[in-house]
Amino acid sequence: MRGKYDISGMSCAACSARVEKVVGSLDGVKDVNVNLISGVMNVEYDEQKVSESDMKKAVEASGYGMSRAKTFAEKKEQKKINDAKERKSLVIRFAVSLIFLLPIMYLSMGHMAGLELPAFFRGTQNAPKLAICELLLTVPVLAVNRIYYISGFKKLFSGGPNMDTLIAIGTVSPVIYGIFAIVMMLAGGEAQAEKYMHELYFETSAMILTIVTLGKMLEGRSKKNTLEALDKLTDLTPKTATVIENGAEKTVNVEEIKVGDVFLVRPGENVACDGEIIDGTTNINEAEITGESMPVEKDAGDTVYAGSKNIDGAVKVRASFVGEDTAVAKIIMLVENASGSKAPIARLADKVSAYFVPAVIAVSVVSFAVWMLCGADFEFAFSRAVSVLVISCPCALGLATPVAITVGTGKAAEHGILIKSAQSLEVLGKIKNILFDKTGTLTNGKPSVTDEIPFDITAEELERIAFSLEKQSEHPISGAICEKAREKGIMPLEAKKFTALSGFGVRAEIENEEYIAGNLKFMEQRNVDVAAKAPFAEKFASEGKTPVFFAKGEKCIGIIAVADTEKEDSERAVKELSGMGMNTVMLTGDNEITAKNIAKKLGISTVMASLLPADKEKVVSEFASNGLTAMAGDGINDSAALARADVGITFASGTDIAVDSSDVIIMSGKPHDIVKAVSLSRAVIRNIKSSLFWALFYNVAGIPIAAGALYSLTGLTLSPMIGAAAMSMSSVCVVLNALRLKKWKYKENKETENKK
Repeated sequence: MRGKYDISGMSCAACSARVEKVVGSLDGVKDVNVNLISGVMNVEYDEQKVSESDMKKAVEASGYGMSRAKTFAEKKEQKKINDAKERKSLVIRFAVSLIFLLPIMYLSMGHMAGLELPAFFRGTQNAPKLAICELLLTVPVLAVNRIYYISGFKKLFSGGPNMDTLIAIGTVSPVIYGIFAIVMMLAGGEAQAEKYMHELYFETSAMILTIVTLGKMLEGRSKKNTLEALDKLTDLTPKTATVIENGAEKTVNVEEIKVGDVFLVRPGENVACDGEIIDGTTNINEAEITGESMPVEKDAGDTVYAGSKNIDGAVKVRASFVGEDTAVAKIIMLVENASGSKAPIARLADKVSAYFVPAVIAVSVVSFAVWMLCGADFEFAFSRAVSVLVISCPCALGLATPVAITVGTGKAAEHGILIKSAQSLEVLGKIKNILFDKTGTLTNGKPSVTDEIPFDITAEELERIAFSLEKQSEHPISGAICEKAREKGIMPLEAKKFTALSGFGVRAEIENEEYIAGNLKFMEQRNVDVAAKAPFAEKFASEGKTPVFFAKGEKCIGIIAVADTEKEDSERAVKELSGMGMNTVMLTGDNEITAKNIAKKLGISTVMASLLPADKEKVVSEFASNGLTAMAGDGINDSAALARADVGITFASGTDIAVDSSDVIIMSGKPHDIVKAVSLSRAVIRNIKSSLFWALFYNVAGIPIAAGALYSLTGLTLSPMIGAAAMSMSSVCVVLNALRLKKWKYKENKETENKK
């Protein structure tokens, strides 16, 4: 049996991995997958061995919540409410934290900046009052950010510590020690007050919580909105359709159409559901469904897909697939399933925390116990234990990734590259396979004139006649011909009695002469002598181009070839990505001849053509099983593949669906910016790894000293104050290291040679 459930309380990749582990360990559970982005768990289980109740208990015991998955509409509405609440909560938490942090910093560190304290706080005799005031100012910061303690300690006690656990321990330890210091000051008089007045670290806790909350606010802005992408997909098909019953036309809701019903699709309308044309001829734009770059001529017996657009002729269609069985509905399902099955890559800091946090706590407890057994007083032993916790504070470890990611995404934005999540930026630099859609990604996505062959007239005369004929047509090929003429400054002649013959061509009278334009079949039907010109048509077709014949009366006067041409920097992008060690592949719904011609020009050896959306998604899945895979596309038909890939890349000019299904958006529309994005990602990853190494090295080196390992030999220890100062310095170093990314510049040769 299969089940779908909403999981609440997850905050990082370690959380989703934890849920998968506890549910997957139950007897009777065959397969489980948890998607952190959507918060959905898909599970296959034997209901004879395990029940929903068993799974819910296991999930809740791990510190998370589980409930039956909501419907798409319910989830969409709930997500809007939750997102609004979360944004408001983060703004309030950050504002409150900052408001109380400033006076704490003034009281604790103002003297370093030459700021004098009020008289009633000065001196040893007033130290307890100052300490209590700092504590009272810190409590609201802790209270407003209590989510870290609720989550962190819950995960710790359930055996799955994460970054929240690090934050909770690192910020609560200075507070506990501070309370201890206040008690000692109050109980021991001026001697104790003088000793402990400099060992208050409340500002450490307040600062960490404020910085972390700010990071959460910034991170929240870049979360992927898969549900919104699915919502936009549902708008692709029309809401109503014209059904023909007993010869009469009737407007009905699309949901009311049944298999076998006949409906009318007029020019400019979108097809309501998948079906077969039973009457009429037209051109259909199927770019969103199949990726075909040119409108496809459709006649009786041909199949049309829901969501595709009828360009010129009215056709009657018999419904073959309706509702959830249509091609566009399956795309929706594929996007949702692909997003749900994408395995998130856990952040290195989360992986480290799973071992680091328990180890630190153990060292702290052991150091306290050892010193007590060795005869040290409680104060010394407690100071050693707290020093271990303070110097192990995760500020540097926790800042390493988000600060580098923040700087990296900002630098990417400067280059016109929008990266939606930290995970996407991390994974992008590790990609082994990059799969390209053709139309609109490697090519311009619209037809343009590639060749002109005039017969017994000049090229300019052919262009003028073509412009005059085609300017009244709305066909994309006509648009390409007219655009070319406009670029040359050619003025059209007056065309009278214009007629568009659906699926074939156009005719009109120019200067009292009949001119026609169309395909080879149309010319033959109009008795135009094109026998000697047929080889040109065959040549252009073999090159993936569409030839348009022009005739004056029954005499052929020229041919203009039109094709979707490659973008000017596509070849460079493919070459450099290959040079960086990536396997480049082209996936397209276009015909094989066209695809192979484009691929040959660009240097792509692997081409898969005539693919439907489901085929693309399947191919991406196969590549992803053999290494991290990126998919670059810009159409609705690419959305499932974009969601399935480890990183989906699209252009800002692409469809809303593709943009929402992607992780990286290239604003310029230039394929070469993908190379820049990969290069920047690698720089960020290197920066993060170096910061994590030094942050971890600092902790590993400092913990033994803080625990008093050298005290017996050298008398050297680290007080909590020195530990906090060292922790702050490590954080500053991490931030400065991340800021080096601001100087990043793309270096073509270096990145091409640096094959990974």
